[in-house]
Amino acid sequence: MTDPHAPLRDDVRLLGRLLGDTLRQQHGEALFQLVEDVRTLSKAAHAGDDSSFARLRALFDGLAAEDAVTVARAFSHFLTLANIAEQHHRVRRRRQYRLDPEASPQRASFEETFSRLRDSGLSPERLHAAVCDQQVELVLTAHPTEVARRTLLQKHNRIACLLAERDRPDLTADERRDAERTLLREILACWTTDEIRRERPTPVDEARGGLVAIENTLWDVVPAHLRELSTALERHTGQPLPLDAAPIRFGSWMGGDRDGNPNVTPDVTRETILLGRWMAADLFHREVDALRAELSMREASPALRERVGDAREPYRALLRDVRDRLRRTRDALADRLAGRPTAPDNLLLDTADLREPLLLCHDSLCATGAGPVADGRLADILRRLAVFGLTLVRLDLRQEAPRHAEALDAITRHLGLGSYLAWSEDERQRWLATELANPRPLIPDDLDPSDDVRDVLDTFRVAAEAGPDALGAYVISMAATPSDVLAVDLLQKACHVRHRLRVVPLFETEADLRTAPDTLRTLFDLPVYRDRIAGRQEVMIGYSDSAKDAGRLAAAWALYVAQENIVTAARDHDVRLTLFHGRGGSVGRGGGPTWLAILSQPPGSVDGRLRVTEQGEMIQAKFGMPGIALRTLELYATAVLQATVQPPRDPEPAWRARMDRLARTAMDAYRGVVREDPRFVPYFRRATPEPELGALNIGSRPARRRNDGGVESLRAIPWIFAWTQTRLLLPSWLGTGEALAAELAADPDGLRDMYRDWPFFQSTLDLIEMVLAKADTRIAALYDDLLVPEDQRDIGAELRLRWQRTADAVREVSGIATLLQRNPVLRRSIDVRNPYVDPINLVQAAVLRRLRAEDDPEPDLLDALVITVNGIAAGMRNTG
Repeated sequence: MTDPHAPLRDDVRLLGRLLGDTLRQQHGEALFQLVEDVRTLSKAAHAGDDSSFARLRALFDGLAAEDAVTVARAFSHFLTLANIAEQHHRVRRRRQYRLDPEASPQRASFEETFSRLRDSGLSPERLHAAVCDQQVELVLTAHPTEVARRTLLQKHNRIACLLAERDRPDLTADERRDAERTLLREILACWTTDEIRRERPTPVDEARGGLVAIENTLWDVVPAHLRELSTALERHTGQPLPLDAAPIRFGSWMGGDRDGNPNVTPDVTRETILLGRWMAADLFHREVDALRAELSMREASPALRERVGDAREPYRALLRDVRDRLRRTRDALADRLAGRPTAPDNLLLDTADLREPLLLCHDSLCATGAGPVADGRLADILRRLAVFGLTLVRLDLRQEAPRHAEALDAITRHLGLGSYLAWSEDERQRWLATELANPRPLIPDDLDPSDDVRDVLDTFRVAAEAGPDALGAYVISMAATPSDVLAVDLLQKACHVRHRLRVVPLFETEADLRTAPDTLRTLFDLPVYRDRIAGRQEVMIGYSDSAKDAGRLAAAWALYVAQENIVTAARDHDVRLTLFHGRGGSVGRGGGPTWLAILSQPPGSVDGRLRVTEQGEMIQAKFGMPGIALRTLELYATAVLQATVQPPRDPEPAWRARMDRLARTAMDAYRGVVREDPRFVPYFRRATPEPELGALNIGSRPARRRNDGGVESLRAIPWIFAWTQTRLLLPSWLGTGEALAAELAADPDGLRDMYRDWPFFQSTLDLIEMVLAKADTRIAALYDDLLVPEDQRDIGAELRLRWQRTADAVREVSGIATLLQRNPVLRRSIDVRNPYVDPINLVQAAVLRRLRAEDDPEPDLLDALVITVNGIAAGMRNTG
């Protein structure tokens, strides 16, 4: 039988050989041989030879700093190349499924899902309606996790394209050699490119990067995805997907998320909105120009003839004006972005104004027997318009609840009404409800607010001028009470936001998740609020901060129960609910396989609607390559469909009781270490690179909400990031071992049955198993040896012992002898990667020791740290 993964191994060997050739050319045979010696020792160490690990440490102890960093770079580049090969192999495997007429459809593909649902008794009408009604929105966010420069990402994409080129069976020998030489040039270009950001990106830089992801990949992938969906839907229901259907959309937080980020100002938000409009005008201008070149035919419908008269080429005549309006729009927006005065007229800013002439062309082509032409580029443009509009993404605004309260306090004090901050929750609600119904202006003209209050008010004024399609939701972080939501609605009214933004409370901590349903019930009982939401409510739940607050296992259960209760509260008040999942890329922040995550949600919580964040490096991982992006969108579509029409069954009462016990024990164990041990925070800051993260030019957002305080003041992302770098991955598993051990002692069979029969618990434990398999306690111990004072090392030793107990408990519950026994592909991937990550960790730990020993460290040391951060992130496949 042919090994399906042999082509992947061939690709990795080829890329490794070309990287070796690059090392020889750039640094000579001695350096190349040093890298090979390190690789040999590291592989032997991972095979169980402890003496090889000791020799590896000794080798690095004797290396000059420059050589050590070059070795770390070599392994970092290899891991990145291996990632590219793995991504390409996923695309290759997907194509192989489709090429083989005897093969079963790929799991969770449109074909497999639609066939299975139809076989289960779902009618064609119900299937078609469910797909057309689906609303999935992926919200791109910038967080300090994307460590790779965009310049390098573009080179990585070219390497992937060259690997695809080499897969062609009709390549001649010369063409194959040319492809290999081009690969060598790209790898050499990567090696000789500075991988370090020399300046911290601004929020506008981050927003521009998000838009580039759309331009480079999603602009072409989305119409291809919708064509595939429409074809499969027509095959199984007899009806295609309507051209104006948008089952997938995109939002963004880049340039709108001001929670704890003083760099996101009202002017930044205004510029971000203009950027999106400019790029949309530019992309649609190119498409309409190409469409106009295609539509040279003379036959036209009476409706089109009525518009263009006796023009010899009626489609080109109609589209000339459309193209020219798009060009004027693009140029006017460019002038505004550059700060140049401009006042052109007849711009194209309304989606309906672009859709109308395109539909006229489509209808005319169909009426005159040219339907296949209409279903080509023209249909793709119409589908893009339905998904992207003329803004590409809808920008969310986000701010902390206390900032809105401070703004209202400034207003009430100025009006002589007293201090809003001093009022009780009931007093706040009564006043807010009264003012929402009051037509008079609220903000006095002579109000002279503080800078913080002015920033809040000016943000709402930007929203007022943005137009109906530019903005999405207004997300309130740290939301805890009904007044937090009403405050944002009142500020919208006070600042004349005509097209009301959806007000979305974000419930993050374990305590706020518990009280969220009561908060919503109180809001739904207020007539003035019900009138404003028109029967629809969106609620965001935060995976990152809930896990940082309570630990991964307890947070997972708190989120599950909160969703159930939120769904019930909305259903009881006849409100259509959309849940917005604030998930990160790592398991510690709610990450994991898309399909599994969606199908593990509580029954009724999806219901055809889903919003979810795609954060940091996950944007590149999921949407950087067209083939991967197509599969990602397919997985979202099929998982949401299945969760809607065939939701999982409710958990058994005994399972609920057991999960309550597990969550309590896990949370107590987690908090006992992270919150209650006064020695933990000093240990954490010595044993990980967390103190140095703020000096790295990774993201625009500060790593901390405030500079004082313990773990609670640290953002969830660097909290995970730091532990990922040291390979202990503590936040993703701490507390789980104690909880499982207690239940195994009380009722082992019941716990195993729950794992076998309940998708939520099984997926939760499987993800924790994956993290445990990725962890490496020997590397974590190395950081302790080099960085941690002797009187704190017992903390690390105890944590590593907890890792072992947790791994043992997970294996016992799931019935496996070794971690990832049921996932040999991932097990092999980790085993292959780890020997290449270890040397980078050795260099990083040594660099951190030098950085902390020197009062004024050399800039090269910080460069070395960034190189190791990149490499470990590549090896672990995510940073945080």
